[in-house]
Amino acid sequence: METETIVSPLMQTYNRFPISLTKGEGSYVWDVEGNRYLDFTAGIATCNLGHVPKTVKEAVENQLEKLWHCSNLYHIKAQEQLAVILTENSCLDRVFFCNSGAEANEAAIKLVRKFQKDRSNIVTFQQSFHGRTMAALTATGQEKIQTGFAPLVPGFTHLPYNDLASLEVLKDDPPAAVMVELVQGEGGVIPADQSWIDKLVQICEDQQILVVIDEVQTGMGRTGSLFAYEQYGLKPDIVTLAKGLGSGFPIGAMLAGKMVASAFQPGSHGSTFGGNPLASTAALATVEELTNTPVIKSAAEKSLLLITCLNELKQEFPQIKKLRGRGLLIGLEIEGSALEIVKGAIQEKLLILTAGPNVIRILPPLTITEDDILLFMKKFRLALANTLP
Repeated sequence: METETIVSPLMQTYNRFPISLTKGEGSYVWDVEGNRYLDFTAGIATCNLGHVPKTVKEAVENQLEKLWHCSNLYHIKAQEQLAVILTENSCLDRVFFCNSGAEANEAAIKLVRKFQKDRSNIVTFQQSFHGRTMAALTATGQEKIQTGFAPLVPGFTHLPYNDLASLEVLKDDPPAAVMVELVQGEGGVIPADQSWIDKLVQICEDQQILVVIDEVQTGMGRTGSLFAYEQYGLKPDIVTLAKGLGSGFPIGAMLAGKMVASAFQPGSHGSTFGGNPLASTAALATVEELTNTPVIKSAAEKSLLLITCLNELKQEFPQIKKLRGRGLLIGLEIEGSALEIVKGAIQEKLLILTAGPNVIRILPPLTITEDDILLFMKKFRLALANTLP
């Protein structure tokens, strides 16, 4: 008798690896068979405090006994406290809460157009990634993300990233805003050059162009400071957040300066689930941990150790061409298939990511220890040795 093949009713929007995870703690996860993996993906830069961090767990458990959800037609204490701590630790004044990075970027796009009444065009950059909703994928500077979804949303222009000469077009026809990642994550882990950012910001100031910084992946301590923009010495008009904000609970945020934020009035925008009591509680506990403890400073120190080890590995494997990134958002450009190395790492019970066909992306929790780094290097070296030609 033939065995019937069971086809999952899930839409096939992911090429999933053959692992089913059931438990997480700190820098480790376990599958259904009890195998333990060292997780250097952190849920794609989401579990910045590691899996199931104690302070967040306790806060969420306490909230679970009280109230899970209510409408944004009412005041939500945890949401308001979260807005306070985000504005106190940034250069911005107002916050809108949603459920994801794409939603945060959609909100930013709407706010830009609402504020800049006589301009609508928004400039983004090639190889950027801003999400998969219609305006966000149009803003994304990658054709592969947009293929099959025409007609795209009008009003977006993509310029080369880190290209000084191309910025001159901003003077000729000033857009409503520029939207930029200070480290392109999905686009290959490429940090912005300081000189390029300086020129970009200066032109925006001169031409009254709003500066929107997409910190969905770089925010919440990932690059060595709470926000990546702090390291570039700029003051954005709008910042978008998600991923690491809620330690795995779905929450996104758009922050804006007081004047720009005033363009949103009741009815301008909304979200049924955005900033609900449970998500806001998780995010509040997360941000309190990031701002009230040395975790970000410690992560910056661990980054130096990890980069030193990876540079040594680069000498051992000439197929590693470049090492780049900031903090604990690290990319390795290799000669070969990044996906095959990710698969090889799984065999060594190590989880890492790709950022394009030939870039390995390393995103450990900010709470990693030296022992975690040493174990990572052991497993990663074996994966490279068994995979690279």
